[in-house]
Amino acid sequence: MASEDEVRAMRRAVTLAAGALGRTSPNPTVGCVILDNGGAVVGEGWHEQYGGPHAEVNALTDAGDRARGGTAVVTLEPCNHHGRTGPCSEALLAAGIQRVVYAVPDPTPEAGGGAARLTAAGVDVEQGALQAEAERGNEAWLTAARLQRPHVHLKLATTLDGRIAASDGTSRWITGPEARADVHRLRHEVDAVLVGTGTAMADDPSLTVRDLPDGSTPRRQPIRAVLGLRDLPAGSKLLDHEAETVLLRQHTPTSALQDLYCRGVRSVLLEGGPTVAGAFVRLGLVDRVTTYVAPVLLGAGLPALGDAGITTITEALRLRTDDVTVLGGDVRISAKVEAG
Repeated sequence: MASEDEVRAMRRAVTLAAGALGRTSPNPTVGCVILDNGGAVVGEGWHEQYGGPHAEVNALTDAGDRARGGTAVVTLEPCNHHGRTGPCSEALLAAGIQRVVYAVPDPTPEAGGGAARLTAAGVDVEQGALQAEAERGNEAWLTAARLQRPHVHLKLATTLDGRIAASDGTSRWITGPEARADVHRLRHEVDAVLVGTGTAMADDPSLTVRDLPDGSTPRRQPIRAVLGLRDLPAGSKLLDHEAETVLLRQHTPTSALQDLYCRGVRSVLLEGGPTVAGAFVRLGLVDRVTTYVAPVLLGAGLPALGDAGITTITEALRLRTDDVTVLGGDVRISAKVEAG
């Protein structure tokens, strides 16, 4: 069983990993903390960007000789393959690490096996400390690795009575500035933002990252993906040079996701209208839903979700809520779709 020092270190490693969201894809976000043989923190590191050193290597560099005889606490099983960098399992052995505590097993056949390699070399290895917390922080990458398609995060902005637009079609702005800024944070953390041609034509959105909640400058822009057969009109904001735009000239969400996956996309923020959202839900292709609810009533208007193939309450898609946050005058609710 992990010690109290190791659990604290894992919680810190989860925090370190979260700081790299949006920068490591198609690799996972990973954090690592090195403890000496007395349980004191002597090194920290995280996978800062795709192509750069992995979390374990950065933490070992930070620790230097103090790592010898110590413990590596890492959010994901150390890799055991040669990619853009060498195997983290070998780096841990070379540094003289005697114990490794990791949260989540690596599900990929090309990188997995690090725990077995370390155990074979005589290192004490333990898995499972704060696994749920670590999986939540790496949810998108883990979904893509396990299902071989991008993780899909459906974003909605609704009134209290579930409307996303008034009966005349107007929708700007249902939510306040704090909620809208938080949407830019979601965009910043994904590889692609997806809408249908209907939303693209009706709203003429930019779908770029601009107003981050902390006021920082975006490190990069996600791909803007448009699903549908119709051409976008000349002058559409989605055809500007602010970010790459991919036109997915098809109606099938499944094939659209495979197209994006082949382009290296591992996470998608779905910002389409009710028809597209309903199609993704109907096919079981939504993994997480975040809804920004404004204290507004419309009565009539456009519902948040179109036909999702649900005809009775027993068929309702039920989610597990894991975040409720007040943002200005609005409420953000985020929930995970449970497998099965």
